[in-house]
Amino acid sequence: MSALNVDFSDQELQDLREIARERGMTMKALVREATAADIARHRALKEAAEVFRRFFSDPAAERAFADAFPDDEPRGGAPGRAA
Repeated sequence: MSALNVDFSDQELQDLREIARERGMTMKALVREATAADIARHRALKEAAEVFRRFFSDPAAERAFADAFPDDEPRGGAPGRAA
């Protein structure tokens, strides 16, 4: 497994030690868990953004959404504003 050296300030290291102790885990495990969670979050956001782009670039999908949520569609009045 590859390794990475990360520099932390004295205060950050103190905070990491305290959090790891409170959670009953090593600092290494704490940092790895936080990093893995952020990687998973980043991937999920990228995937969601791509789904969003595909969905709203398809006029049929946009119409299906409008049909599914008619109360959220503008009715008369100024364009883009709900009545």
